[in-house]
Amino acid sequence: MRTALRALAATAAALLAVTALSPAAQARPEPEAPEEFVALRSVDPTIIQEMRYTTAHTFLGERVDGYRQPVCILTRPAARALHLAQKRLLRQGYSLKVYDCYRPQRAVDHFVRWAKDLDDQSMKGEFYPRVDKDRLFEDGYIAEKSGHSRGSTVDLTLVRLPALPTRPYRPGERLAPCFAPKGERFPDNSVDMGTGYDCFDTLSHTDDPRIQGLQRANRQFLKRTLTEVGFVNLPEEWWHFTFRPEPFPDTYFDFPVHRRSVAGR
Repeated sequence: MRTALRALAATAAALLAVTALSPAAQARPEPEAPEEFVALRSVDPTIIQEMRYTTAHTFLGERVDGYRQPVCILTRPAARALHLAQKRLLRQGYSLKVYDCYRPQRAVDHFVRWAKDLDDQSMKGEFYPRVDKDRLFEDGYIAEKSGHSRGSTVDLTLVRLPALPTRPYRPGERLAPCFAPKGERFPDNSVDMGTGYDCFDTLSHTDDPRIQGLQRANRQFLKRTLTEVGFVNLPEEWWHFTFRPEPFPDTYFDFPVHRRSVAGR
């Protein structure tokens, strides 16, 4: 009996040792957001949030790594600047709508893996109909680093008020080119900018001369409004703006997009 008990004790001790050394037991805690980061909703709850990368309606056709909850996180100066722009827009009957804000490095890594998988072209019909997937890196649509990961870059548009929410994307539904007329492409409650969000096409260039009339006026209205509060537009994407000066111009963060990352802020 004593021998059997000693054997059981030895087995239990061995199991405890294995558990203590297991990867799960030694897993690192998630990175935390610095104090300079806040949830946009805590600064301005009126700005519409349609966080695309928490859904399957992306150029990947699935939720993006690192996006745990549909919450816009930004550095505090960028969030305050958006609040100032929003106050001006509300007086004119418009609202900002954000598609993406802070983006963890793990999400950018997901983009890179997807871009290298040339067999996965399930969303080509909407997001990059005229671009060969093997050119996404060369043409600058995908890169291994993103300014979004520094926390002061935001993708956004304008919505005319009052506006109903955009209907959810249904995986597998028929795709329409992102540059099709507004009534034909995926519905969006925003004003007509000439293309949809994340449209990999030269028509997305903010000042593309083929974009005229109301579409051009809408782009210039958005650009002018954000420029006045300190944002700089990326010329290749009408929706992409970076607040300057950036609090973290050289740091690429990887904490998840989750309310816990900025708890209480």
